[in-house]
Amino acid sequence: MVYSANLGYPRIGFKRELKTALESYWSARISQDELLSVARNLRKNNWLLQARNDIDYIPSNDFSLYDHVLDTMTMVGAVPKRYGWSGADAVDLQTYFLMARGQTLGETTNGARKETHALEMTKWFNTNYHFMVPELEEDQKFSLASMKCVDEFLEAKNLGILTRPVLLGPVSFLYLSKGHSFALEAKRLDSLLHVYCQVLTKLRDAGADWVQIDEPCLTGDLNDKALFAFEKSYVRFHEIGLNVMLTNYFGAMDSNLHWVLKLPIQGIHLDLVNGMGDLELALRSLPPQMCFSAGVVDGHNVWRTDLSARVVQLENIAEKIGPKRLIVAPSCSLMHVPIDVDAEVELDADVKPWLAFAAQKLRELSILTDALTVGKTSVADELAKCDEILQQARSSPLRQNDVVVNRIKNLDSGMYQRQKNFVDRIREQQNKLNLPLLPTTTIGSFPQTKEIRKCRQQLRARKIDFEQYKVAMEKEIDTNISLQEKIGLDVLVHGEPERTDMVEYFAELLNGVAVTQHGWVQSYGSRCVRAPIIYGSVLRTEPMTLHWAKFAQSLTSRPVKGMLTGPVTILQWSFVRDDQKREDTCLELALAVRDEVGDLERAGIKIIQIDEPAVREGLPLRRSEREAYLDWAVRCFKLATCGVKDETQIHTHMCYSEFGDMLEAIAAMDADVISIEASRSKMELLDDLKDIDYPNAIGPGIFDIHSPRVPSEDEIAALLNSAAAVLAVDRLWVNPDCGLKTRSWKEVVPALNAMVGAANKLRLHQGDARAGQLGQAIDAR
Repeated sequence: MVYSANLGYPRIGFKRELKTALESYWSARISQDELLSVARNLRKNNWLLQARNDIDYIPSNDFSLYDHVLDTMTMVGAVPKRYGWSGADAVDLQTYFLMARGQTLGETTNGARKETHALEMTKWFNTNYHFMVPELEEDQKFSLASMKCVDEFLEAKNLGILTRPVLLGPVSFLYLSKGHSFALEAKRLDSLLHVYCQVLTKLRDAGADWVQIDEPCLTGDLNDKALFAFEKSYVRFHEIGLNVMLTNYFGAMDSNLHWVLKLPIQGIHLDLVNGMGDLELALRSLPPQMCFSAGVVDGHNVWRTDLSARVVQLENIAEKIGPKRLIVAPSCSLMHVPIDVDAEVELDADVKPWLAFAAQKLRELSILTDALTVGKTSVADELAKCDEILQQARSSPLRQNDVVVNRIKNLDSGMYQRQKNFVDRIREQQNKLNLPLLPTTTIGSFPQTKEIRKCRQQLRARKIDFEQYKVAMEKEIDTNISLQEKIGLDVLVHGEPERTDMVEYFAELLNGVAVTQHGWVQSYGSRCVRAPIIYGSVLRTEPMTLHWAKFAQSLTSRPVKGMLTGPVTILQWSFVRDDQKREDTCLELALAVRDEVGDLERAGIKIIQIDEPAVREGLPLRRSEREAYLDWAVRCFKLATCGVKDETQIHTHMCYSEFGDMLEAIAAMDADVISIEASRSKMELLDDLKDIDYPNAIGPGIFDIHSPRVPSEDEIAALLNSAAAVLAVDRLWVNPDCGLKTRSWKEVVPALNAMVGAANKLRLHQGDARAGQLGQAIDAR
C-alpha cells in the first residue's frame, strides 16, 4: 500500500476571497467574525477538495490569515514588547496584524505621534513569498499563546477529515529569527521546546497520529550548534509519542542528511525535484521503520509532471524500502503555484495542456499513488495522455526562436561593460542632470486607484478601446508629474498607472511568455501576484515603455526615469521553462531589456531604472553554489544595462531580502545608483556597505511602504543622518523602500512631503542646499 500526502495548499481562495476579506476587515467594512468565517470556509473547501482527490495525508494549519511564520511567533509568544501584548492571554487578532502591518495611532497629549513599526519582512528561502522575520529580545521567554494549530485540527476532524497538522520546526524558526546570534538563541531552546511539546501533546490528545514539522533550513549550510539543536528537539518530540514527518524542501540536504536519518523521527520528506542528490543515500541508509515521503510533483513550478518517469522512479523506491513505507507527495507546499489551470480560458491552446496548477497536482498525486497501489493499468489512459502532451511540448515550434538563438550565440564581452568607470561617468551625468546633493526620488509606482483599476477592467471587457485607455492613463501620468513637482522631488517617475504588475506588464508584451487570468499566488498577506509563464524563447518585437516615458518627460523639465524590470527579476518572478538552463532564459530576457533601454536612451530619457529586487532570492541555499549563480546573474544585468552612453544614468532597485552576503556581487553590477530596502531593518545594511566600501551611489530606503503608517519628517531625518554618518553624503540618494502602488494617496503624499522635508534639512546641515552639487562633491573628493 503506497500513500499520498500534500504538504500545504493555497490559502487565498480561487477568487482571492482571503484578500478581499482581509482588506475589508482592515478598512472596518466587515467584522472580525466575518473575516474568520471567510477563513473557515476557505479551509473547509481546501480539505474537502483534497479528500475528493483521495489524498491520504491532508495538511491542517497550512492556512494563515497573513503568514505562517507570524503564526509560529504567536504560537510561542514571541511578540516584541513594542506591540503591547500582556503575555497573559492568547495573542489577539489586533496584535497579530499590528506585528504584520504596523500602525500610526495619532497624536499623544504632547503632540508627538504614537506609532508602531511592523516586523521586518524578507523572502522565504528562494521563493517570491515574503515572511515576517521573528525578533527575539534579550529577555525573550516563550509561552503557549495560540491554539490555532490544535483548533484547526479539530475543525477538520469535525468535518470527518483526520489531518496531519503542519508546524514550522523550532530550529528553522530560530534560524530565521533576528536580533541575536544563533548560539544565544540556542540557549533559549529549552523554553521554546517546552511550548512545542505542549502543542504536540495537545494534538496527540485531540486524536492526531502524525504531525508534519517543516525544517527547510536543512537545505542550507548548518553548523554543529544547529546539529545539537536538532538532536535535542527531536529527542524531546519523540517522547510525546506522536509520529513526526520531518520535512525539507527547496533543495537537497546533502551532508545534513547523514545525521538527520539518525534522529528519532518516524518519517522523512525529501524534495526529489530540486534535491535528487539525496535519494541514493536515503535509500541506502533509511532506518527500517522510517517512512519515506518522496516529493516528486513540483510544488514550485507549473509544468505537468512526467508521470510515466515518476512511476518508474517510485517503483524503484518501493522495491527497495517496501510500498508500505512510501508516501507520494509534492516537493513542497502547493501554496507557491496558482490554484486551477482549468479556469484559464484565454491561455494559448497549445501551451495550456503543458501546465498543472495546484488542483491538477493533487490529481497527479492520486494518479501516481494508484499506479503503484492498484496498478498502472488502472491509470493507463492518464499516463498515455501525459506522455502525448509532453512529447508535443518537447517538439513544439513555440519552444525555440531562431532569431533569439542566434543573438545569444553572437554575444561578445564588450556588451557586458560600460565605457568608463563610475567616477568618470557620474561627472558626465551630473553635467547633464544638475542634481542637488541628496537627490530625492521614488522607486517607480504610485497608488493604483479604483479609477485606474476600473479603466483597466473596461479595456479587458472591451468596453473601451486602447486609445481611450491611453488617454485615461496619460491623464493619470499628468497628475502624477504635477504632484511630484509640487512636493519638490528632484527626479520624477510617471507612476506606472498602465501596469498591473512590474513583471506581468512586460510578460504581456514579450513573445514566449504567457500570462494568466486567475493564476494568483500569494506574495505576502493580502498581496497576490499573477506570475507569468515562460514557455519558449523570449523575444521583444516592439517598444514596451517608450510611449509612457516620452509622454511623462514632455510634461516637465525635471528628469523622469524610464522604468523597467530587470532580467533576473522577470526570471525569478515567473514560472520558468524547465527544458533549458535558467541562465540561458535569463540571457534572452536581458537582450529584450537591453533593446528597450536603447530605445529609451535614443528618445532622450537621461535616467533609466532597471529594477532587480529578486536577485537575492535566486541565491542558492548552499554557499558552494552561489558563485556560479551570481556570476551569470550579474552578467545578465550588465548585458541589459551596458549598451548606453556614459552620460545616461542607470539605476536599479532591490528590496526585502538579506543582502549582506552578496554585496560584492551588487557592486559588480555597476549600476550608477542603487536604491535598496533599509527602513524596516533600521539601516542595518549600512555597516555592510561601509565594510566593502561600496563604490557607487546609493539610496537606502528611508520609509517602509508595506506598512500603512506614515513616517514623520524627524524619523526620516534621523535615518538619513544615520546613512550620512556611514556613507559619503555625495553618493546618497533619498527614496522610499519600494514602489508605492499598494498604498493610498492619503498615505503617500504626507510621507513624500516628510521625505523631501528631511532631505532639505540635511542639505542645509551640509551647507548651501544648491551649491553643494553632487559633481562638485565628487571633484572635491
